[in-house]
Amino acid sequence: MSFSDETPFQINVPEEKITTLYAKLDLATFPDELEDAGWKYGAPLADIKRLMKKWRSGYDWRRHEKDLNQELPMFTRDIEVDDFGTLNIHYVHKKSKVVDAIPLLFCHGWPGSFFEVRKILPLLIDPSPEHPSFHVVAISLPGFGFSEAPRKQGFAAKQYAEVAHKVMLSLGYNEYVTQGGDWGFLITRKMALEYGGKHHKAWHTNFPVVEPPSWKSPLAFLTYLLKPWSPEDKAGLERTEWFITRSTGYYAEQSTQPQTLGYSLADSPVGLFAWIYTGLTFWTDDYSWSDDEVLTWISIYWFSRAGPAASVRIYFEVGGDFGGFKKIGRGPSVPVGTSYFPKEIVLPPASWFRNMNNVVFESHHKSGGHFAATERPEELVQDLRNMFGKGGPAFAIVPGKTGY
Repeated sequence: MSFSDETPFQINVPEEKITTLYAKLDLATFPDELEDAGWKYGAPLADIKRLMKKWRSGYDWRRHEKDLNQELPMFTRDIEVDDFGTLNIHYVHKKSKVVDAIPLLFCHGWPGSFFEVRKILPLLIDPSPEHPSFHVVAISLPGFGFSEAPRKQGFAAKQYAEVAHKVMLSLGYNEYVTQGGDWGFLITRKMALEYGGKHHKAWHTNFPVVEPPSWKSPLAFLTYLLKPWSPEDKAGLERTEWFITRSTGYYAEQSTQPQTLGYSLADSPVGLFAWIYTGLTFWTDDYSWSDDEVLTWISIYWFSRAGPAASVRIYFEVGGDFGGFKKIGRGPSVPVGTSYFPKEIVLPPASWFRNMNNVVFESHHKSGGHFAATERPEELVQDLRNMFGKGGPAFAIVPGKTGY
C-alpha cells in the first residue's frame, strides 16, 4: 500500500472569514427568554450575549491560531478511501524522544476536535523511566476541523475507521494502540474489529457504551436480574436516564435531519455557539471553562474546512450503523481498557461492558465528565500509563515498542 507525502500544515484562516464572522455577530438577533429561566430551557440569554460580545470585540483569534500552530505539529495527507475517493486529512503528529515509544492514535468525537489533544499531548510524549511514552497522532475526522469532508452518502463507521487506520500506516505505524471517547469510541472500536490483531493491538476508551444484557447472553442476563446495584451503578444509570430524557434533542435532529440543522449552523455563529456551548456545559463535571477556551473550541468549528454542518452528518451515517447505540453488539477480541468518569453522559454498569468486551484494565474516577482529555488530562494519561506501562495488562503489546 502506497501513500502520498504529508504536507506540513499551519492554521491560517483567511481574513475575509474573520470579517464575515464579525459582520454576522454585529447583525445578530437574539431570542426572548422567560423570567428566571436559567439553564432550564437551554443556554441562558445573558451568557450567550456576553460571550458573543467577547467573540466580537474581546477575543483574539489570531493569537490563539498562533498558539495552536506553535504547540501542535500539524500535517495533511491524501488518504484513499475505498469507494469514496481521496480525502485530504488533517492531523497532529508528535513523536516522543523515546525511540521505542508506543504509537497511539487519539480520536475525538462531536462536538470535539483535534483541539482536545492539546493538554494530554505533552504528558503522553514525556520520556521517563517511571512510565511509558507514546508517539501521538490526533486526526481531524473527515468533515471536522481542517480535514476534507466526504462528498458521497454512506460514509459510516467503516470509512472513518479506514481513514484513521490508513493515517497510522502512512506514518509507518503498522502496529498501534488507540484512545477515544464519544464517536472516537465507536471509530476505534470499529478499527479493533476491522484491523485488530495484525495492526490494532489494544484500545482504551473513556466512553464505555454497551447495550443492556439480554436473554441472548443468559448468564449476563441472569446476573443483571439478580445482582443488586452498587451506589456507582445507580448513579451511572441515573446520569444515563437524565441524558436520554433531558439532553438528547441534539441527537434526534442530527441523526435524522442534519442538513436542515446545517443551514443554521453554517449561517449563524450565535446558533452554532449556543448549540455546542450547551453540551460543553451540561456534559462536564462543573469544569471551569475560560471564555477563550470555549471561543477557541467553537471557532475551530466556525472556521473549519468544510463548515460546521459537515460535522453533524456523522450522526446520520454512523448512528444508523449502531441503532443509536442500542444495537452495538459484542465488542472485539482486542484488549480494551476503560476509564469511568462520574459525569459521563452514558454510564452503564461496568459489569455490562466487561461481559461484552475483552476488558484488561478498568479505572474509576471520583470526578470528571464527557471531555476527559480536557477536564481531567492527568488522570486520563495516568490510566494509559498504567495500562501500557511495566506491570500493566497491556505492557509491550506493540512488539518492540514498550514505551521505555
